[in-house]
Amino acid sequence: MMPLVLAEPGEEQIIKKVGGNQELRQHLADMGFVPGGGVTVVSTIGGNVIVRVKESRVAISKEMAQKIMV
Repeated sequence: MMPLVLAEPGEEQIIKKVGGNQELRQHLADMGFVPGGGVTVVSTIGGNVIVRVKESRVAISKEMAQKIMV
């Protein structure tokens, strides 16, 4: 298991766990980051991460990406 921020771009990963406080976990769940779901890193720009989740592209901060374990 590793944080999403370390995942290689282009490889689909399965979300194992979402950390952080309840508010952050709920925010990420609303965007589609739920355990068992698929996520693909598209690119990393300035520490921030662009990912594809549930057929959408989403930009998240490095701090958020560190809370998502794949």
